[in-house]
Amino acid sequence: MTVFAAIVLFLNAVFNIFAWPRFFSRVAKDTRARDAAGKATPFLIVHGVLLAVALVLALVSLVAGVLLLLV
Repeated sequence: MTVFAAIVLFLNAVFNIFAWPRFFSRVAKDTRARDAAGKATPFLIVHGVLLAVALVLALVSLVAGVLLLLV
């Protein structure tokens, strides 16, 4: 069961590392991302926060998966 949990954590990390940055690049190019003056809108800021949280969760999942296999 421990190996299964580690694999799930690794898959979660891989998904977040590959999916979210690609998604954010599309968000950054969206017309809603910046106002007329070029300032970041709440749309871009919220998605930036979501990206940061997803990458932190990926790191935590990766570390937890490694720890599960080592213990």
